[in-house]
Amino acid sequence: MAYMTQKDLANTEVDCVRARQIADGVHSVQDAIAQAESHYGRKAESVTLLAATKTRDAGEIMAALRAGVRVIGENRPQEIVAKAEILRAQAAREGLSVGVNGEIPLYLIGQLQSNKINKVLPLANGIQSVDGIELAQKISARAQNLGLCVDVMLEVNVSGEATKSGCAPERAIDEALAISSLPSLNLRGFMTLGARVNDEKIVRRGFAALREIRDCVGGQLAQDSEKLELSMGMSGDFAWAIAEGSTMVRIGSAIFGPRAFV
Repeated sequence: MAYMTQKDLANTEVDCVRARQIADGVHSVQDAIAQAESHYGRKAESVTLLAATKTRDAGEIMAALRAGVRVIGENRPQEIVAKAEILRAQAAREGLSVGVNGEIPLYLIGQLQSNKINKVLPLANGIQSVDGIELAQKISARAQNLGLCVDVMLEVNVSGEATKSGCAPERAIDEALAISSLPSLNLRGFMTLGARVNDEKIVRRGFAALREIRDCVGGQLAQDSEKLELSMGMSGDFAWAIAEGSTMVRIGSAIFGPRAFV
């Protein structure tokens, strides 16, 4: 994470050219989401746009919010800590509220080590990258101590790729049901990363598998399964994810352009 010493993530300045680039990116993605909803027979505005803001500073994120983004996702706990309070203050000046109890939720969408839980929980609305019951139990215990109720999603590795985190699909139903019973947690849904191949059938098969897991868990919890979110689809595959039932797409480069850092 060398970029955290090379880039001031707390910077709030953004020039008009960069702000226009970001706004154009937001509007282009919003249009593409609407087209995919229409093309695949989804209800209009049934898919939420989450701006994935890894390596982006506070000024860039504010430009996305001004353009209409209403959900933010950070990959790294350190970035949430570096940006959350500044974003909250900047947004408040423009009549917007970001983060816990705010109208614009802030999610952790990347891996969470147990030693970072206490730092993240007071700042984030939820954690989409819970990979199983062990981490969920730790989050539950810390949330209870802090008097919080935290939204969580179970991350499932539907592609089976060794480089990806998340629980195995065959364990996902049992893990989700166990998580749903933990105190101070709200099972909000499921998250996955699509297979890293340029093959629509393979990518969609993974997304469909997560939808089936979601539907099964919803049935066993005796609730409308569609109330459980499906956070799936990124800049390169979000239309396919929408085709398979995604309710939230996580978009970074299509909004902000290529990252200068990884």
